[in-house]
Formats: sequence, C-alpha cells, structure tokens
Amino acid sequence: MKIAVIGGGPGGLYFSILTKKAMPDCQIDVYERNKADDSFGFGVVFSDETLGEFLTRDTESYKLIRSKFAYWDDIAVARDGDIVSISGNGFCGCSRKTLLQLLQQRCTEVGVNLHFEANIDDVSKLEADIIVASDGIGSQIRTQFENDFGTKIELKKNRFVWLGSTKPLDAFTYFFRSTPFGMIVAHSYQYEEGMSTWIFECSDETWQKAGFEVTNEEDTIRKISEFFKEELDGHKLISNKSHWRQFPAITSDKWHKDNIVLLGDAKATAHYSIGSGTKLAMECAISLSDAIVDNKSDILAAFEQYEKARRNRVEMIQHAANVSLDWFENMDRNSQHDFMQFAFGVMTRSKKVTFENLAIRDASFPQKVLSDFNLKNGTDKNTPAAFTPFQLREMQLNNRIVMSGMGQYSAENGLVSDWHLLHYGARAIGGVGLILTEMTAISNTGRITLGCAGIYTKEQVIAWKKIIDCIHNNSQAKIGIQLGHSGRKGATLKPWDGVGKPMDEPWKLLSASPIPFNEKMAAPREMTLKDMDQITSEFVQAAKNADEAGFDMIELQAHHGFLLASFLSPLTNIRTDEFGGNITNRLKFPLRVFTEIRNFFPDRKPMAVRISASDWAENGISEADVLTICEAFKNAGADIINVSSGNTVSNQKPQMGRMWQTPFSDMVRNTVHIPTITTGYIQDIDQINTILLNGKADLVALGRPLLLDPNFVRNAQAYEQFQVTDIPKQYQAGISHLYPYKASERKMVEGMKKALKPESHKK
Repeated sequence: MKIAVIGGGPGGLYFSILTKKAMPDCQIDVYERNKADDSFGFGVVFSDETLGEFLTRDTESYKLIRSKFAYWDDIAVARDGDIVSISGNGFCGCSRKTLLQLLQQRCTEVGVNLHFEANIDDVSKLEADIIVASDGIGSQIRTQFENDFGTKIELKKNRFVWLGSTKPLDAFTYFFRSTPFGMIVAHSYQYEEGMSTWIFECSDETWQKAGFEVTNEEDTIRKISEFFKEELDGHKLISNKSHWRQFPAITSDKWHKDNIVLLGDAKATAHYSIGSGTKLAMECAISLSDAIVDNKSDILAAFEQYEKARRNRVEMIQHAANVSLDWFENMDRNSQHDFMQFAFGVMTRSKKVTFENLAIRDASFPQKVLSDFNLKNGTDKNTPAAFTPFQLREMQLNNRIVMSGMGQYSAENGLVSDWHLLHYGARAIGGVGLILTEMTAISNTGRITLGCAGIYTKEQVIAWKKIIDCIHNNSQAKIGIQLGHSGRKGATLKPWDGVGKPMDEPWKLLSASPIPFNEKMAAPREMTLKDMDQITSEFVQAAKNADEAGFDMIELQAHHGFLLASFLSPLTNIRTDEFGGNITNRLKFPLRVFTEIRNFFPDRKPMAVRISASDWAENGISEADVLTICEAFKNAGADIINVSSGNTVSNQKPQMGRMWQTPFSDMVRNTVHIPTITTGYIQDIDQINTILLNGKADLVALGRPLLLDPNFVRNAQAYEQFQVTDIPKQYQAGISHLYPYKASERKMVEGMKKALKPESHKK
C-alpha cells in the first residue's frame, strides 16, 4: 500500500509513524510545502490524558516528547491585578517547532519518507492508494473538493494574535486586562525554559477602537506591551508572522472522498480556548491509523470506521469549544461580575467543568466562590447555591429550583382534576421552590388541545383553588400560572395521539399573520384590532381569575410560537401595519397585554414573561431583538424573564446539549440586568449550582427530570447533606434513611471521578 500525507504537521506526522509501525511494508510519503524547520506559532498544549494515550501508542515518540515538555498543575485567572490559582489540572506544553522536529526524527527512524518544500497542487498526479489531507485550516485539498466534503467555514467575531515571550510562567494563566477600549485577554503558558506562548484576544469593537492593524506586528507589540506591562514584568513580546485573525470554525459533513481522507484542522477546528488543535489532530491520527490497519484491503470501510469512531467526539469537542468561545466573545459582559465569580465563569465556561469537578481538583477555590455568593445573599457560607432563598416582590421562594410548565393534556373542558392535584402536589411536597403550571388557556379557543387547562370559567377557578390551597397548606412551595393563548398552534390532538396533528373539527385559529405552523394545519386568520381588544380583555379576566384562585405569580406565555410569540418573531409576523416590521412594532401587542394585566394584578405579586430567545431558524429573531423585548417588559414591570428558545417554526434546527439554553439566560440577565429563569437539559444539582454561581440565571427550571422524580429536590438536598425544615412531618422519618444513603452515593461518585482523573506524567 502507498499512502501520501499532504501536510507535515503533528497530525500527519504522528499518523505516519503509527501506520508505518503497524504496516512496515507500506510506503508512506509526507509532503510539506514549508521547510523542515519552519513553524508558525510558538507552543502547543496537551492534557495528561492525551499524553497518556501517546504512551500506549508509541513509547519512543512519548519519550522524545516528554523529555522536552514543560509541566504545570495549576490554572491561574488574573484580572487587573487580582489573581487566583486552581490546582489539580495537569497540563503540559512543548515548543511547536520542537514537537515537529521530534516527530520528524521518529518518522525517519521508522522509515517514513519526508519531502519538504513540496507543495502538492494536484492530487491526481500522486500515485497513492490513500491520500491523507492534513494540510491545515487553509487546506488546498479540502477547498478544491469543498462541495464533496460539505465544508462550512464561519469566521468568529473576536480577533486574536499569537505572540511569544521570555516571561516565565508556572501555571496556564488567563490574564484579563481592562483597557480604555475594552477588555483584552491573554491565554498564556510556558512551553519550554525561557519561552511562553501568549495568545491575545479581544472583541472586534475593542480591536477597532485600539487602532490595531492586521499585519503591523511592530504596532501590535508596542500597544499590547503597554496594556500588559504588569503581566509581562519587563519581558519582551516576540512575533512570528503574528497577524491578527478571526478564528475559522470549520465543519465538514463528510470526511472522505474517493481515496482522500481529511485529518486535523483540514476537517474540523476547535477554538484554542478549550485546548489544542494539535491535540485533536493527533487523537484523530490515532483513530485513522487504527482504521486503515484494521481494513487494509477496504479503504472505504477504513474511512467509515475512522469517521464513526471520531465524529461524535470531534463534534462534542467543537460544541464545547464554541460554548467556550462564546464566553470569550462576551468577556466584556462577564467582566461586571465580582472577581471570584468571574474566575469561576472562566473555569466553567465550556459547561464540561462544574462546581463538583473543581472541588475534586482544588476544594478551596469553589468554596470561596460559594462563600462570596452566600455573603451577597445573606445566607450561611456553606449553603448550596440552589437552596438559597430568592425574592420577587413579596413572594419569597424557599429555594431556586423551579418546576417548569409542562403540558399534562388531562383536563376536561378546561377543568383541572385529581390528576393535576397529584401532579402539582407531589412536586410541592417534594421541595420545589416554585411551581409554574402548564400553559393555561384564557379562552376555550385559546387551548392547544381539548385536554388543556383553562381559567376562563368560575368552575375552573374553583378547581385551581383546590390545588393551590393544597400546596399552600402542605408545603412552602409557591405556584405561578402560565397564562397563554395557543394561536396558530391550537386545535391539535394530544401529543400521544399525533404531535402537531390537527383535530378532526378544529376551531378557527388566530395569529399575527396567516402562516400555518406546519403543512398539516390550517392557516390562521390574521388578527384585527377588534381581535386584539378581545384577546386583551380575556387575558385581563384570566389574570383576575388567577388572583382569585390564589396564585402567587403570573407568567405570561410569549414563547414557542404561540399567539403572543407569533407577533415577536419575524418568521411569524409579516404584517405591514403598525404591529409588523421592526421589533418596536412587533412588540406593541404583547406589551399591551402584559401592561394591562400588570395594572390589574396585585402589586405585591410578581409577574414573569417567558420568551424564545432564538428561533433556531434562518432569519429568525435576533439577539438585538431579544434584548429589546426584555428591556421593554422590564420597563413595563416584569420581575423576571423565563428564557427559553425555539418551537417557533416547524423547520427549526436547535443545537441541543446539556444546559443548552443557559447562554440565552446569561445574555438577558447580564445585559438587561433583570433576573432570569433558565431551563433546557439541566440534569443534576451540580449543574444547577454551577449555573447559579456563574450568575447565568437566578432560578433554574426543571421539566422532564421532575416527571418521574417528583422528589428530585429532596434527593438533591440529601446529596448535598443540606438540612431543611420544610419536609412534612409525615415524611420526616425518611431522613434517617435518605441522608446516609445519599452521602454514601456521593462519596462513591467522587471516588469514581478521582479514579478517572489521569495521573500526571511529570518527569
């Protein structure tokens, strides 16, 4: 077999070493367009875990690399003179040039043919069974066949420049510096004695204001050296084709074509803030080599095995990298936090690291973060963040865990029943701080299905009052009603009878514009001024009914494409009158409804608004629109915003994952400066505590986790060994069982996490 590797970076070289060792008769040629000793950039970083993988794959490479690595155990976060170090992280760094030389040496030892200053423009001229395109971010091969690979390149907003320095560093350090033009961060680490890498990053706005120029290295060094005078401590910055760039986020739908396969940055990139592209390339090199060795006679099978083995992992890393990147794109917003909370945000920005992870590595840091949080909230320093109280107007919540509104579709003629009494009552006794009801219709034709609850008749008010009285009499939970109107998404079957499928005899639908939700449903009628008057009066009457029933709070439904939300999104509002067009016009009707409810609802009781912060569809609602919407509701008297996303249109493409909607809550809370509720695939108490300590939300809503575990909160309290006073006396005997059991469970979980943490490979 003949293999041609285009690109002599670490990924291509390491693939060649492993494959030649496993298949000695294979001819492998590496073609690199630069000289053997050319290297752009300065250092590369690996985790202990990655270095351990090298040890198992090629001991000689491992020994060579390890002999040249600088090691550190700490990550430090510094901002304008304040600094904190977090130990137990286990990283190592090496000069990129040295790494290339070591891998080149190893290639020569095992019999790989190296060709330098050999630029391959036309792969068809290569006599090779397999062509490995490992030619980096600007891959000529990928570009030539980008339609076949389904390549997408998105330039991210921030600007960055890669420099070096002689400044010694004993930790991987994030230096944040506030300048007259905005915040600039340096991602800094030592990679060999007397040399360290410094990647400087800032927003485009800061970059423009500071007057930086893309290729003016002398000017860049002069200005950066002045900004980071204290951090550099007299040491100079060094350039190496150090031009300002925007990070290209590269994805490829397919990693192979014919006999060509992509490797490293050529196929996918991950932002440097979460780790090294070199690390990712070398890990993929291992999988590609394994796949070819396993399928010597079937190239297609080899490529498919490689892609199957690595795609999910690569996409997970890219997702985490994008979340991390987003944090840095908004570091000016994050800088408003107190230093320890800011540092905690840096450490947990990708959502892979949590409060518990950090406590296992270095207990003192997260404990200080928690103590500062509790000091601000006037609670005991050891109280878990989730179990601190929270107040909205005169409504005092016992803790910060919320039951999200989840449709039960079990009402009869809008009347809630014993099912609802059990459903809501169990979660109240289970310790939830605030219950938000399922969407409760303001009228008969405002329901989504025939099983939806309502609050537009006297009988419905009485039925709700029975549930509310039960909750208030037997728990400390508060309960808020989500008032809404289905709009164009109404008159459908219950979900278990067909999601989004219309009833046999649907009622006439209303919406901002006559656009059906999907191809099965009828087009709604565009609302007139008379309709708006009628709907507004129904909302106000429903609010009066809610107060009469005893609800502690109202949440106005303006999310997921229902009636009020249909006015807010440009995808569902194409009106040409005063209620369409720009966001100010699109806001008018939802804002009118909120304002009139607020005028009638008792001043002592809070009101929330639930919005969709993204439509997950092209040309949908913008970030600027969302901020305008939240600012308007805040000014109209909203006490808190429940930040959701999606379900506006049926062709949405959401990017789901753990805590996936939290960044939207973060944006609203820390830009508009209004309390927020976040939700979306939040699974455990550790994630809840991490979100709250980060300042990304004030309350955390759970949906599905509470469906089959109404005692989620009680289990979490026992897991945290947090003693509470609101357990009903009938159930208090269970404390002697649950608390020791959860203490043992936590000890076991922490032991497993410690065992999985790789040992350091220090010399």
